[in-house]
Amino acid sequence: MPDLPEPLPYSVVDAHTHLASVTERVGMPVEANLELARLAGVDRLVDVGWDAESSRRCVENAMRHPQVVANVALHPNDVARHPELVDAGLAEVERLAGLGPHVRGVGETGLDYFRTTDAAGQARQRDAFAAHIAIARSAGLTLVIHDRDAHDDVLDVLDAGPLPDRVVMHCFSGYADFATRCVDRGFWLSFPGVVTYNANAHLREALRATPRDKVLVETDAPYLTPVPARGRPNASYLVAHTVRFVADQLGWDLADACRGLRENAFAAFGGPWGDDG
Repeated sequence: MPDLPEPLPYSVVDAHTHLASVTERVGMPVEANLELARLAGVDRLVDVGWDAESSRRCVENAMRHPQVVANVALHPNDVARHPELVDAGLAEVERLAGLGPHVRGVGETGLDYFRTTDAAGQARQRDAFAAHIAIARSAGLTLVIHDRDAHDDVLDVLDAGPLPDRVVMHCFSGYADFATRCVDRGFWLSFPGVVTYNANAHLREALRATPRDKVLVETDAPYLTPVPARGRPNASYLVAHTVRFVADQLGWDLADACRGLRENAFAAFGGPWGDDG
């Protein structure tokens, strides 16, 4: 694993990670992951499921560790590939969404036209996306959206009916104009480590087009590791690199950026948790 970054001056939230995947990929136990994060100044995490089993594990992590809250969902690519599991999976997501304050979000749900290119699979994704929206709204939870190569269709689904009060665009991947369209709808935009990559000038433009109070930072660990650790496995402690980069891009004092990003995450996920809750 990469070296520990210099600790941040004020603690922040990793708004999207996959604790189970970090354990499976690099053998890091959840407790070690959380301790490294704490040492770097990342003392709150949002642990995100992608199917029924991983969503249950996220809820277990959140119940065991007060600095963690859970999101529960069926990933759109799993919906497309395994239609036989969707009905039972959605029923389990709905059950988990009702388990109380440890669960803060429904997602990542949405559309992925990069890995799912057939019309039937995309139609299944849209149907499941609508079902997740209804679950989030009924449970009063944040809706967390996976959007890959499907910007217009994502907004079409969202615009089709009533939404939950809080919507987060996970791993924001659009240009500045799409960022503006999302912010105009009141959404938060969550930026992962790829915003630090040289080739992604469009993401930096989107970041600069986003009001400070709508910016989140995330790892999507174990994926999308930020510079200077790019190419190695990701974990929540490395979001400190992204925080510094975002603060620099926005001309934001680092301590103020940390405080602002933390408050943004609490607002996006329904209020503080852990020692702040």
